[in-house]
Amino acid sequence: MLRLLTTFLFVSLLAGCGINTIPTLDEQVKTDWAQVENQYQRRSDLIPNLVATVKGYAAHEKDTLQAVTEARAKVTSQQGQPDLTNNPEAMQQYQQSQQQLGSALSRLMVVVEKYPDLKANENFLALQSQLEGTENRIAVARRDYIQSVKDFNTEIRTFPGKLWHMTMYSDLEMRDTYKATTEGADKAPEVTF
Repeated sequence: MLRLLTTFLFVSLLAGCGINTIPTLDEQVKTDWAQVENQYQRRSDLIPNLVATVKGYAAHEKDTLQAVTEARAKVTSQQGQPDLTNNPEAMQQYQQSQQQLGSALSRLMVVVEKYPDLKANENFLALQSQLEGTENRIAVARRDYIQSVKDFNTEIRTFPGKLWHMTMYSDLEMRDTYKATTEGADKAPEVTF
């Protein structure tokens, strides 16, 4: 009976002392990164429709349309890689590919400015709205991922999480957070009319 009571007391203490916090936060990091990838996939899925719509109006803008298509293909080929959150080099390559895609989409929007009929087309406006909403969702998903990484890294560097990390979860390393890959992203863009 004493042995059973001791075991129960020991298990109760372990349950209340944060032993499960590290794996819980690790799973949250993975979940939030999956949401980032989900939103990138949504953007990637919208691009063929956007390109097809613009093609109908701007057939001679072949280079820009091709750049968007190639950037999307590069991003799509990188999706589904095993756990990018544990591989800083693969994460950096993935972020650079996403940046290239964003840059190609920006060039496409500049091309669109040349075609007033296209800007007024209902299909294009709907796609543009979807793409804008997706970009906002990507920003929110990145923010959530950054917060999850912060929580995880803080837990394994502070007491008592540091003790649990050293004794039971030493295989889990600190995670790199999402970093802006655009040169000059820290400066506000100049808008001139």
